[in-house]
Amino acid sequence: MIFIIKVTTNKEEKAVEMISDRAKKKDLNVFSVVKLHGLKGYMVLESADRESAEEAVFNLPYVKGIIGKTVQYEEIEQMLEPKVEEMNIEINDIVEIMGQTFKGEQAKVTRIDKQKGEVVVSLLGASVPIPVTVKIDNIKVIRREKEVGEEDEEIKEDDFEGLVG
Repeated sequence: MIFIIKVTTNKEEKAVEMISDRAKKKDLNVFSVVKLHGLKGYMVLESADRESAEEAVFNLPYVKGIIGKTVQYEEIEQMLEPKVEEMNIEINDIVEIMGQTFKGEQAKVTRIDKQKGEVVVSLLGASVPIPVTVKIDNIKVIRREKEVGEEDEEIKEDDFEGLVG
């Protein structure tokens, strides 16, 4: 049986550890305890019966309780196994920040961390280069560095023709 457990937001990992420790110590029929990807304040507990689940979470800090009904695996599958999207972002791309403090700002990608799903960008509008770490979900690519280089070459050729003629 799969149960949804309500916990204090941003304390999910701590709650998982405490529930896991209690289940091992008391030898309860709890098979897994998992923090849900992309959903704060909730976690999943799989156990043989409701009594084992209740005993595993009873009176623990950060745990607020068990949501009434059980759920099927298909209902939470996308939260347990997030689909990895193909990242089409490269170093030196010019991007626009869509969320957070720098919304609407343009920046140049300096580093990509695929494991964390983050990129480090340097803001173009700033007089001093400021490295900012942003989630990949919060940026969109405006143009590629290769395209910028091609444009620069065309401009140089046009300028040259103007000087000769």
